[in-house]
Amino acid sequence: MDVLLNEDEEMIRDGVRRFFDAECSPDRVRGIEDGGARTDPELWRQLAELGWLGLALPSVYGGGEAPFTQLTVLFEEAGRALAPVPLHPHVVTALALAEAVGRGECGPFAATLVSEACVGDSLLTWAWSERLPGMGPETIELSATADGNGWRLNGHKGMVEAFEIAGHCLVAARTQTGGSANGGLTLLLVAPNAPGVSAVARRTLAGDFQSEVHFDNVYVDGDGLVGRVDEGWDLARPMLQRAMVLNCAMIVGATRRAAERAFDYAKERHAFGHPIGSFQAIQHTCADMITWVDGAELLTREAAWHIAQGSDAGLAAAAAKAFTNERCQAVLREANQIHGGYAQVREYDQQLWYRRAAAWSMRLGTSMEHRRAVAQALEL
Repeated sequence: MDVLLNEDEEMIRDGVRRFFDAECSPDRVRGIEDGGARTDPELWRQLAELGWLGLALPSVYGGGEAPFTQLTVLFEEAGRALAPVPLHPHVVTALALAEAVGRGECGPFAATLVSEACVGDSLLTWAWSERLPGMGPETIELSATADGNGWRLNGHKGMVEAFEIAGHCLVAARTQTGGSANGGLTLLLVAPNAPGVSAVARRTLAGDFQSEVHFDNVYVDGDGLVGRVDEGWDLARPMLQRAMVLNCAMIVGATRRAAERAFDYAKERHAFGHPIGSFQAIQHTCADMITWVDGAELLTREAAWHIAQGSDAGLAAAAAKAFTNERCQAVLREANQIHGGYAQVREYDQQLWYRRAAAWSMRLGTSMEHRRAVAQALEL
């Protein structure tokens, strides 16, 4: 296993970084946040035209068929730039649909959505969480009862990204009670504007929005089925692993940029006639910061490598998420310390990276949950 970037991945990183440096300035990020918009439609159009929305999707749908490791590079750069677009929920959902179609477990409707997702014509999202803490299948309580050729959904989902602007949402529901916790789950595609669906959007620390979604006797017909009835965990488990790794990549990208800004500031800020970066305490802090963010990056790339190889990434993804959640937060806090009071001023850019990376770290499970998963995988 080689977790260092190869030549192709370096080219992708450099190209994506040049694009975001030119098109996604902090002022643009501020404008979307301060205006209360859910996304930047022009930036979304540009990503679609460049083919990055379908970078890792099969070519039969118009995708680039890039390995997952290259997709991780894209997400790291998007996190570095704080790109104000719902790239994470869209790509996670599209990959899950493509996997289901490839298995022959979806109809033509899902295949059409994947094709539309590649070019940005259809924005996709997914809904899993219902309560905290917990990311396992046992936490799913939203019920789906059979009704003719379809199902009736009753219950709620929390922390759904880009729900109001999405064309379809992939929802995990319980179609069978009793038995094992892993069984009885089914994945269904729901239109956010379907009768009986209601949502309340709340602004997060990151400045974006997540929705609390309620389903009141919502009907989903047979075309909305993704995967096999009662066996949705087979698709959901790799979907969650991909989601965690891409989440880690975004956190790493944002954290590294915050650290770099702190290093630059330490060279410029003078105290007692010297740059504060010349003081040993600051130097030790900077050394710790770069060590921590490098560790998070390498663990993320290791998990991405397992996914690209088609092997089970459960242990690697959990290890990456647990470490990234904790150590990247430590890096961000130290970066704020180096900036002093500037880091707390909204008009100064540093807080943009801090708030977003902190908010992303709260998604897809806590460090304690993922440590527990690592322990169970190692049979400790």
